[in-house]
Amino acid sequence: LARVGVAAVVLNLVMLSMRRPLPLDPALWGGVAIMGVLNNVASFSLTAYGIRYIPSGMASILNASTPIFTVMAAHLFTRDDRLTPQRALGVVAGFAGVAVLMGPSAFEHGGGKVLIGQACSVIGAALAALAAVYGRRFRDTPPLTAATCQLTASTLITLPLALVFEHPWTLPPPSIEVWGAILGIAVLSTVLAFVLFFRILATAGATNLQLVTFLIPIVSIALGAVLLSERLPSRAYAGMAVIALGLILIDGRPLRWVRRRL
Repeated sequence: LARVGVAAVVLNLVMLSMRRPLPLDPALWGGVAIMGVLNNVASFSLTAYGIRYIPSGMASILNASTPIFTVMAAHLFTRDDRLTPQRALGVVAGFAGVAVLMGPSAFEHGGGKVLIGQACSVIGAALAALAAVYGRRFRDTPPLTAATCQLTASTLITLPLALVFEHPWTLPPPSIEVWGAILGIAVLSTVLAFVLFFRILATAGATNLQLVTFLIPIVSIALGAVLLSERLPSRAYAGMAVIALGLILIDGRPLRWVRRRL
């Protein structure tokens, strides 16, 4: 709620300063509400819950499976982004990478909670993939408007859920560090990210959009090591390598570049 709520306030203030009123089309608001449930309410909540049990680097590697789910969703729900044999092989490699990363040790040494954290990250990635494919219908909506409407709808949906299930008035007041983290994730990782999300979605397509998630583990592992003193097991890096192979097969451009050089 803090993440999408702060982001919604910022975006609405930007729209107001630009004198751009929010659209009143009920169909648009119904669509962004569905998008918000997939992309924000469910996906963000699962990520926030799961990351309590696993390192941020591991969560980001699992999040890199989003393009794999996107390819599958695009094949099932669109007519112009079909699954080719090479992409199918990439999907198989990607899921193999997730399996390597999670590994049998997730069930050992308190691994039940670790498994829950991993499962939440994977399900969150799958929901984000569905949102990317569903979001194609907003390609004609200005990116700033689409992002503002989505996050506003997400806030209105999340508010009653947070009040009913978590009773925030009973929690201790957040520290300065917590507010700084909330502002960072709301303004940088949500406001800026979703404006770019809708712009790239309209021009490059859902699959190409989600391929950028492979950059997330690299940054997260580095930041987790420097700022949080996290250390990942060797299987995490092996899993990331197999997932990377799957993404290369799905994208196809690196293989075409190699063929041209041979």
